[in-house]
Amino acid sequence: MQLPDAPWLYDPALQRVVEALKIDGQPPRIVGGAVRDALLGIAVADVDIATPLVPADVIKRLEAARIKAVPTGIDHGTITAVADGRTFEITTLRRDVSTDGRRATVEFATDWQEDAARRDFTINALYADPESRQIFDYFDGLTDLKAHHVRFIGNAEQRIAEDHLRILRLFRFHARFGQGAIDADALAAAAKHASKLMALSRERIADELRKLLSVANPAPAVQVMLDNGIFAAFLPEVVNDAGSKLAKLIDRETVSASNPSVGRRLSAILPVDATIVEKVAARLKLSNRLRTDLTYLATNANTDQSARQLAYAIGLENARDLVLLSSNEENCSVELASLENWDVPELLIKGGDLIAMGLRAGPVVAKTLQAIERQWVAESFPAEPRVTEIADQLVEVALRDDKKL
Repeated sequence: MQLPDAPWLYDPALQRVVEALKIDGQPPRIVGGAVRDALLGIAVADVDIATPLVPADVIKRLEAARIKAVPTGIDHGTITAVADGRTFEITTLRRDVSTDGRRATVEFATDWQEDAARRDFTINALYADPESRQIFDYFDGLTDLKAHHVRFIGNAEQRIAEDHLRILRLFRFHARFGQGAIDADALAAAAKHASKLMALSRERIADELRKLLSVANPAPAVQVMLDNGIFAAFLPEVVNDAGSKLAKLIDRETVSASNPSVGRRLSAILPVDATIVEKVAARLKLSNRLRTDLTYLATNANTDQSARQLAYAIGLENARDLVLLSSNEENCSVELASLENWDVPELLIKGGDLIAMGLRAGPVVAKTLQAIERQWVAESFPAEPRVTEIADQLVEVALRDDKKL
């Protein structure tokens, strides 16, 4: 079988790297995601390359070809080549010497099948000659790819023992590439060893969770994870109906042509409780932006404000998220439509205007301005002359109250 012909194979930058790494006229091989995605007809973004050359020789050859070589993971045999503004990860063939579920000690090898054997899934252990486009498949990955079946290479428990993060990768890859039920052996091994996820760094867990929630439809995989106790080790707060809630949200995203949002989808599977959400965000060491968005969504989830009122208070994106997450089926499409091509307005009345209308400078100005803003928002942001009418009325009340003091 051959890799489908595609323009990216003729990228001059890739060809420069391939030429630099040839051994006796034989090119290195493209490996992993680029091969898998090309065979599935998915756009290829990153191209990873495997070679029997040891890292020192890779660097020497790249530099001789005037290609920048960055030792991004040299202890594990990985060099990043930068050619014509493009980057390519180049990794020496390896075998595992020892693993502890978090990191591996490797030694370099020259056997392609031995290198393939240490990878996670059969569909990720495909290699291709970049010139002849010949596919090299050592563990029947092509059959699994055709069947949309995500299967560990060899013994599932052994693969998980080597790297515990593969438990989460199983569900992400199934959500993205799989069809039907998750591989039974893989699922049993993942459920049996789910507690080992506790040994991983929170950053690695959070990164894998973000990737899972970013696929087109992670809802079925999320529910399977919940049913099999996968979340218990790192995210026990997930609600029992996480799968159905996420599925409902994704349906709304599809109908409204909304881009997937990790924050929105994570909110869908967590309790509507700002305190719990903040604890989750802290534990997973989420970015400040994501923490803030999650807190906003939890805090305002049960509001009776309109979408535009929410947008004024917490921004357009957060408002859209709240509408998509709301339990109100009837108003969802109407509220989303109200935000389309709508610019969040600005209250044009300022403190100086109120002083010019007779108020004394001081706390009363700020208090009256806040009252005007509340009324303006409650009336759905009316334009002039209604803004002036609201200001006149509330300034008159303030002046009357001031005289009483």
